[in-house]
Amino acid sequence: MMLRNYILFAFTICFFNFGLLQAQADSDSVSIADITESNVAVVESEAATAYRDKAFAESIKLYEAQIEQSKQIKQESAELYYNLGNAYFRDNQVAKAIVNYERALLLKPGDSDIRHNLRFARTRIEDKIDSSDNFFINRWVRSLQNLYNANTWAVVGIVFFVLFILAVGLYMISSRLVLRKISFYVGIVLFFMVVITNVFAFKQKDKIVNRSTGIVMSASVSIYTSPDAHSQELFRLHEGAKVKIKREEGRWIEIMIANGSVGWLQKMNVEII
Repeated sequence: MMLRNYILFAFTICFFNFGLLQAQADSDSVSIADITESNVAVVESEAATAYRDKAFAESIKLYEAQIEQSKQIKQESAELYYNLGNAYFRDNQVAKAIVNYERALLLKPGDSDIRHNLRFARTRIEDKIDSSDNFFINRWVRSLQNLYNANTWAVVGIVFFVLFILAVGLYMISSRLVLRKISFYVGIVLFFMVVITNVFAFKQKDKIVNRSTGIVMSASVSIYTSPDAHSQELFRLHEGAKVKIKREEGRWIEIMIANGSVGWLQKMNVEII
């Protein structure tokens, strides 16, 4: 009975993997009738040409138009956000550059070029806020999670699950004690890998679906104790600072910054990543 429940739970994990993978695929799907490949290529080529010619304002306009088009067909592109971020940075709009680098990183969290440009752009902003979470295990887990996006983690999870099923099958059919022991312990490791990759996939997907971070777009903005401009000012943030949005109340949002400080500001000062 325990073995039957064990296998049933394993198949539940498998279906979760396939469901997550399908959900990601659905969100990335595109209908050929909605947009022609040639039109995309022309716009991207024109934007790239404008960028090379140092016509950054024109390049920004063309990349923005292409991104809006991709949103309509629910196919956001990390490459477009990355290129738009570069154009904004060259046009000395650092906060806008950071927003688009962050959006590109959501879609391709393991891309070293995006991370490099984002780190470089952050050197140009005034607020240098240290994280309050310096525990090395937490940082290591986040770094591991950010190696891949949700789709890739779902695929990795399915691969581990198939190997897990093979280990279970070997355990059940083998008559040799050594093989049964090996398959048992390997199966345990593979099972935990399936769980871990599912958690990573879910967290990466959640970051895209429920976007709760933003970038301050105002040159300087006051952070208050409550959603009231007459309340006490706690501190100030400047253009390019990253905030986590905890909740909204009318025209105000409660935010938290990397060092753990919490306060309220008007949401018109923040652009959601």
